[in-house]
Amino acid sequence: MAPPFRADHIGSLLRPQSLLEARSSLSSPSQMYSLDIPQLVKDAETQAICEVVQTQLDKGIRPITDGEYARHIYYGGFFEKLSGFEAKPDLPIPDAFRTDFPTTTGLAKMGAKTRAAVLCTGKIEYKESPYLSEWLVLRDNLPRNLWPEAKFTVPAPNYQHIQLKPGTAWTKESGYNSDQEYFDDLSKCYAAELQTLYGAGLRNIQVDDPHLTYFCSSQFLEGCKKDGTDTDELLDLYTRTHNQLLANKPVDLHAGMHLCRGNMSGSTHWVSGSYEKIAYKLFNETDYQTYYLEFDALERAGGFEPLRFLPRGKNVVLGLVSTKTPALEEKETIKGKISAAAAVIARAQGISQDEAMNCLAISPQCGFSSSSLAGGKGVTMERMWEKLQLVRDISQEVWG
Repeated sequence: MAPPFRADHIGSLLRPQSLLEARSSLSSPSQMYSLDIPQLVKDAETQAICEVVQTQLDKGIRPITDGEYARHIYYGGFFEKLSGFEAKPDLPIPDAFRTDFPTTTGLAKMGAKTRAAVLCTGKIEYKESPYLSEWLVLRDNLPRNLWPEAKFTVPAPNYQHIQLKPGTAWTKESGYNSDQEYFDDLSKCYAAELQTLYGAGLRNIQVDDPHLTYFCSSQFLEGCKKDGTDTDELLDLYTRTHNQLLANKPVDLHAGMHLCRGNMSGSTHWVSGSYEKIAYKLFNETDYQTYYLEFDALERAGGFEPLRFLPRGKNVVLGLVSTKTPALEEKETIKGKISAAAAVIARAQGISQDEAMNCLAISPQCGFSSSSLAGGKGVTMERMWEKLQLVRDISQEVWG
């Protein structure tokens, strides 16, 4: 099955200076879950989204996204808007988090003493849509015939759970007695959100789950061992939850999953390692149609060999253009990597190279600004658009 776009991108875009200035009073890490957004900031977000949508249209960039301009960080605005969750702005590092968790370990080295998170303190219920208002701003900047060419992103359901100290993602007062109960109700909320967004015209959704790559990290695996956590069972819990939220999605709602290894300010990543340890389960035991995978750096992401586990009927968007470095990639180098990835799939599936090429597309390896203040070192707004246009041009030369 062919992916929806041969040239894709992950969603987040560098913020314009006007938006950064408007959000300057909300830039503290402890405020990432703040729901107290001044109208002035909301107006700046709406204006910035209008402008970035028009730029994508002018430059022929697809899919069309809102750049995640209405969020401080890519996972913001979801959990804290569900009934039963409560934002905690200053949980202590490392005590409140998993042992040797790569993100908090990295933040501690940078001097961080606390980190914000969202805990479940009551029954998890879907009383209003967390993201409908964001989608409507994007949608209403497009003519109806272009709604299917837009893509919207949501964080993975395991985002809060995977980072928190085992047994603390939900409190005793919440009424939950197991992680499975917690995820059963959370997946219902996700399923309801998909239906809400679909009803408002969304046809392409991307679930961002960079933490699944932590199961490729020896640091994370060893930390879980110290905590007494069975990582095979934990990964199974997360993949089951993904499938639960997808179980009743509309047939014509395309769903993809993005994985990376961290994309913070200054080109920071949190883990390294090949997809080898999770590839079979990822491709064969989750019900996504498309997987957006970073492959821009061999030392960070490994080679294409894990693609041998991709089953027929699914597809992969190869993240071959880096958002972490300003250098503009060489077209022929990227084309060679596409051919190498297709060769792995062709051999494994017993199909021709051309058939294997049909289940591939390309994109940058991650978003350009996973949080408002993030961005690759030296990557300017101008270079961002040049990279997106490079992806567009290569896709046209390879697939027509």
